[in-house]
Amino acid sequence: MKKHNSVKQAVRYALCSGAAVAAIVSLSANAADTPIQEVVVTGSRIAQPNMSTTSPVTQVTAEDIAVQGVTRVEDLINQLPQAFAAQNATVANGSTGTATVDLRGLGSPRTLVLVDGRRMPYGGVTSASAAPDLNMIPAAMVERVEVLTGGASAVYGSDAIGGVVNFIMKKDFEGVQFDAQYGLYQHNNDFNGPGQTKLRDVIAANAQGNPQQFALPKSNVTDGESREFNFVVGASTGDGRGNVTLYGGVRDNKAVLQRDRDYSACSLVANPKTSFACGGSPTSFPGYFYTGGEAFTIDSGTGNTFRPFDENTDLYNFGPTNYYQRPDRRYTMGAVGHYELAEHADVYAQLMYTNYESVAQIAPGGNFFDSNTVNCDNPLLSAQQQATIGCTPAMIAAGDDATLYIARRNVEGGGRQDRFSNSSFRGVVGVKGPIAEYWDYDVYMQYSKGQSAPTTNNYFHKLRIPRSLQVVADPVTGAPVCKSVLDGTDPACVPWNPFQIGGVTPESLGYLQVPGIQRGTIEQEIYSGSVTGDLGGIGLISPAASDSIKMVVGVEHRTDHIDNVTDDALASFLLSGTGGPTIGIAGSTKVLDLFTEINAPLVQDKPFADQLSVELAYRYSDYDDLSTDTYKVGMDWAPIEDVRFRASYQRAIRAANIVELFTAQGFNLFDLPGDPCGADLAGTAAAASDAACLATGVPAGQLRSPSLDSPAGQYNFLQGGNQELTPEKSDTYTYGIVLQPSFLPKLQMSVDYFDIKIDDTISTFGAENTLDACYFQADAAACSRVNRDANGNYWRGDGFIEDLNINIGSLSTKGYDLSVSYSGVELGGFGALNFNLSGTLLKELLTEPGPGIEAVECVGKFSGSTCGTPKPEWRHHFRVGWSSPWSVDVSLTWRYLDAVENINEITNNIDYKLGAQSYFDLAANWSVTEKASIVLGINNVLDDNPPLSSAVGTTGNGNTYPQTYEALGRWIFLRGQVSL
Repeated sequence: MKKHNSVKQAVRYALCSGAAVAAIVSLSANAADTPIQEVVVTGSRIAQPNMSTTSPVTQVTAEDIAVQGVTRVEDLINQLPQAFAAQNATVANGSTGTATVDLRGLGSPRTLVLVDGRRMPYGGVTSASAAPDLNMIPAAMVERVEVLTGGASAVYGSDAIGGVVNFIMKKDFEGVQFDAQYGLYQHNNDFNGPGQTKLRDVIAANAQGNPQQFALPKSNVTDGESREFNFVVGASTGDGRGNVTLYGGVRDNKAVLQRDRDYSACSLVANPKTSFACGGSPTSFPGYFYTGGEAFTIDSGTGNTFRPFDENTDLYNFGPTNYYQRPDRRYTMGAVGHYELAEHADVYAQLMYTNYESVAQIAPGGNFFDSNTVNCDNPLLSAQQQATIGCTPAMIAAGDDATLYIARRNVEGGGRQDRFSNSSFRGVVGVKGPIAEYWDYDVYMQYSKGQSAPTTNNYFHKLRIPRSLQVVADPVTGAPVCKSVLDGTDPACVPWNPFQIGGVTPESLGYLQVPGIQRGTIEQEIYSGSVTGDLGGIGLISPAASDSIKMVVGVEHRTDHIDNVTDDALASFLLSGTGGPTIGIAGSTKVLDLFTEINAPLVQDKPFADQLSVELAYRYSDYDDLSTDTYKVGMDWAPIEDVRFRASYQRAIRAANIVELFTAQGFNLFDLPGDPCGADLAGTAAAASDAACLATGVPAGQLRSPSLDSPAGQYNFLQGGNQELTPEKSDTYTYGIVLQPSFLPKLQMSVDYFDIKIDDTISTFGAENTLDACYFQADAAACSRVNRDANGNYWRGDGFIEDLNINIGSLSTKGYDLSVSYSGVELGGFGALNFNLSGTLLKELLTEPGPGIEAVECVGKFSGSTCGTPKPEWRHHFRVGWSSPWSVDVSLTWRYLDAVENINEITNNIDYKLGAQSYFDLAANWSVTEKASIVLGINNVLDDNPPLSSAVGTTGNGNTYPQTYEALGRWIFLRGQVSL
């Protein structure tokens, strides 16, 4: 004990000395020493004597983080029934290197994320990464997470349309705490799908003909190891006037490749009717060589002659090299503290720093039809190849060009990679205290800065590909040499030999592979001040109430600045297989907010009115060239103490974020089952008329041609920002009942109805919607945005669908939230049980893309550019906890998701429906001593396989949606914590 005290005193002396120099400060008194009389609950800035509000708030505690064994905060938040899949570590194709949360399925940018009630900054410099990055949250410092769903812009400002996630950090920590966790995935590969498809047998059959691309995964795999270490050190001054807490941590997660799961080791053939089969892409290895009339590949027997390309056996299996889980490493550190300088001045500060690195890897790149000719006298061509592509002796002698489109994977160079290196800093400095009796103030400044340095690797440079194929014999040495070397236009050119298996050299890859480099910075400054008053001091109390009216008035000024610079290879779309250009961006926005809030108890402790109160809030926001008003009206009525009714209406707004305003225009890819004028959709309701196809530029000879359909199901579209965007407006209605019956004091139950409607959504019309409007509604404006190339394509060449940011359409969602808890069910001498259920019944999730376009209902659906990840009608999270008398607590969690169906309604496909999923998690917490504990847990105990679909596109990964379903197997973890 003496040694413990000396350690504690030494820590206290060191930290408090540092606090005196740095003036690092924190938030509120230690709850263990000073009982909290009033608390601030998310959704209001006014402290209240209880946790009840007019808007429903869901709470996640530090205990939940421990028993789930999560090392990534977003994994825990996304398990909530109110949250839907967003950016996380399972996203590879389209990854931003960030972690985000999407409440109500309305989009991550419409979810506001706070730390102790203060706004978090943007997560990145692209439209997909503009939402706050949860990688910045130190899990070891989280005391609880409060989630409010529905509009809250009147209280917190723009972006709180879908709701608010508020991370409440530990305060006035004293002592030293260390925690460490090790975890890994374990999975048995035994997938049996619809039609009794045993995928191990399917892969094994394909491996006989193509062992390079189809390797059978081990029957039992362990991978995805995760290691995390954190510390928290804190001390208070001897007089209790101040405290400072330091924290730090490191997390290291290893990669999981799709090759190691039988359900992702091969790319599924689209539209399976009876059983799953392996498919792939014609951009293949050893290659797809197209003369304009016939397609060939290289005969593996000879290694340098062509044979006809077989669509059944020669497609490239692009699954194995994709990351199922990205590897990442994160460092966090920070400090919080406060010191009461005087009776009216409690100075506080909060500093947070995060460095995050990760790699997203997808299948190898190469030449994606980026060249269309080859010279006939190319010495790398065999005589048989010359003849096959139509080179006559005269053409060879003259060095004429022959038509030859090449689609070949760069297997020698490895998978395409996006390497993310992000660092974020957030600092808050403020002062608060009483102004006079009944009146308090709080003034602070917040500065945030995020820096991003992503690098794109293993992509071919489009301009260098044709040069490396224009090869002749050196007139001096006779060795193959690039024409551009001889004529001096590109002395660095090195011949590339895709015509012979094993012919590609490291030197040629050194020439063709060019990195893409970005450097981005995003900054945010906030200056805020508010005054909170208890109006009872001036006699403003309802004659029928015992508590007085309280109010807040305040002002806030926020400035955002973005600057992202890209190199020429990215900006000019010179990297083959990137989907489109990445163009630099720069711009600034600012807003001045004036806000007020009132909490007025009207009747208390009366018959049929144990409590009747109203909440009012209003915010005026002045942007550069426009202004908005947001407001809230809420009512809370408890006729008796056991029953409470609550209702609220809120007008919320979301102003265009800085990325949506200033993003430069460029190309990208969208998913589509087939071109309405192509062969894949011929004879279906999704096929356009011949007249409409001809009118939009399809040559007569290409009508219903397979060449119009992308083999990968991906097509080009033009995206970009718009500085004329106006704010979105939403109306949120909530009605609920809270039951805490006195005859069952251990039971707490609430049911809440939500109704959210957003108008003037800042979005794109949708490339798929543009096609529908053009071909099936004769919308001339939509048809003008369909740009086909000379061959009628918009998946290759210079064809594309225009789809820029605009204010158009609406989003709406309706449903019910259910929360039930029952605690302390005694088991005699065997401890007690606790029960908790949280569920959401989704009744509507409707997207209206714009005038004249039929609304799309996504409840119970998945896939397509509109619905994306699965949107189950019912989801729940049910936990049973057992507190044993032997210092061991055990919890069993049941996570459930309803079945969903493909939005494209191809009902005769075996993957049309993704079945309902149940996951069971088990954890045991052993309190070894008062200062040490160990948690052992297994998530997805039954090692359930994920439901599979061939239609997940770029929204999913590995033939499923790992953001939604457990796709990696059992998660086994061991966590230890020691306090000094």
